[in-house]
Amino acid sequence: MNFKLAKSVSDKPTDTGPFYHGSKADLKIGDLLTAGGNSNYKPELKMNHIYFTALVSGAGLAAALAKGDGKERVYIVSPTGNFENDPNVTNKKFPGNPTRSYRSNSPLKIVGEVTDWIKQTPEDLRKFRTKVSNSTGEIIN
Repeated sequence: MNFKLAKSVSDKPTDTGPFYHGSKADLKIGDLLTAGGNSNYKPELKMNHIYFTALVSGAGLAAALAKGDGKERVYIVSPTGNFENDPNVTNKKFPGNPTRSYRSNSPLKIVGEVTDWIKQTPEDLRKFRTKVSNSTGEIIN
């Protein structure tokens, strides 16, 4: 794999991927993911960005937390435009970007699917959901 970790706290990521997006949607190669969906963490909030990560495990967690009854899926995605470090974790919770989380106003193109990631245990998901539900932090949209 060819990538560099984002080491600064700026909005200019240095990571070149590969990138992943977790979902319960059944998508095909060539489909585009776009901003405008409701937040998985605050359902009343319509998101101005589409989120993704360079960590398969992070995308797997997002898939597990995604709304809906579909199968958890981790897609390999390619940004079609500019993207930035996700300010909801960068500088707020984790200096720099160790979670390798990003967001974009531009669509993400599905270029593949990962089928063999390590899934969260039910106990880990319960703890994470509890932590999120107790969070009083504002989402930077």
